[in-house]
Amino acid sequence: MPVAVYVLGLAIFAQGTSELMLAGLLPGMAHDLGVSVPATGLLISAFAIGMLVGAPVLAVLTLRWPHRRALLAFLAVFALAHAVGAVTPNYGVLFATRVVGAFVYAGFWAVAAATAVRLVPRDARGKAMGILAGGLTVAAIAGLPAGTLVGQQLGWRAAFWTVAVMSVLAMAGVAATIPGGRADGAAPRTRDQIRAMAVPRLWLLYGTTALSTSGLMVTFGYLGALLTETTGIAEAWVPAVLALYGTGALIGITIGGRTADTRPVQTLYAGFGGLVAVSVVLALTASSPVPVAVLVFLLGFAGFGTNPTLNTRAFGVVDGSATLVAAGNVVSFNVGITLGPWIGGLAIDAGAGYASTAWIGAGFGVLAVAAVALDQARQRTASPAAERRARQKVGT
Repeated sequence: MPVAVYVLGLAIFAQGTSELMLAGLLPGMAHDLGVSVPATGLLISAFAIGMLVGAPVLAVLTLRWPHRRALLAFLAVFALAHAVGAVTPNYGVLFATRVVGAFVYAGFWAVAAATAVRLVPRDARGKAMGILAGGLTVAAIAGLPAGTLVGQQLGWRAAFWTVAVMSVLAMAGVAATIPGGRADGAAPRTRDQIRAMAVPRLWLLYGTTALSTSGLMVTFGYLGALLTETTGIAEAWVPAVLALYGTGALIGITIGGRTADTRPVQTLYAGFGGLVAVSVVLALTASSPVPVAVLVFLLGFAGFGTNPTLNTRAFGVVDGSATLVAAGNVVSFNVGITLGPWIGGLAIDAGAGYASTAWIGAGFGVLAVAAVALDQARQRTASPAAERRARQKVGT
């Protein structure tokens, strides 16, 4: 595996730490900025907004740029946004820096994914994407608690400075390892790239990603509250249980990266089926601490085991438009990240209880399995000529 792929994974770790660390910094930030904790929590929503918009917009705007230039530009803006956020006393300015930071982070994800799949053979794409997405998983396991610790000991602004410094270091790694210029020596035509995306199967794959991510996040989004309010676990033990989730996610994404290239469909069926089974059992045993702890680990394992396959499967549908395909993946994941917790919140507000989120997660998992089955049925009935027409040959 090229060193550049690991460098991209480390860059995702640096930026992903910023995405996650606010969960442990909200009280201190609220006190320092003179706003309520819920208002400070909107900074997390600001990041989600930036991610949803940033991937497709920046994928198009930088389509003709060499990948190294785009990656360096995104990291530079990300570092600058965090430096501004670290010194501003104004909540509105900080909100804006979160949107801007997420905006370029989404662009980085899209270009980094396209870069990674171009740096490796076709049969190693899943492993490369596993390394890339593994950067975010490690951020959840190590970056989140480390950022929280720095914030608690030195103040939340120090955590922002730390992310800015890590982003600058990531720039040095990108500059040293990512090849300059374009892989094919030619700049693509934006119109051709966008036209190449008009493949129905591609959008079915994006829908599958959104469904499965919703199924995972509807439960994970309220996992802390479920553990304390329904399971009865002491608040002091919640981080340890969440660490089990992160450990399961890391193991799942590692194994999934090895099976994504050789058995993608089987990986999706196993992962989505596992998500359904774990969610159902979690809903039934939500008040029992020991089973719940085991199931939280399995939830991370099943949920992230499909991540490399979901990230790479779409690249085989369109021969070209790699950056736009990757941008679509980023949007699909973030739709699920937004949709799942929102629907779970509606159920909780309606009085269904925190265990209802697991039932909803199981429902999303069943829909994801059905989407894979539909795609397989369509593939079996598609003629070779139609297959060739769908995979449009355009310049990358």
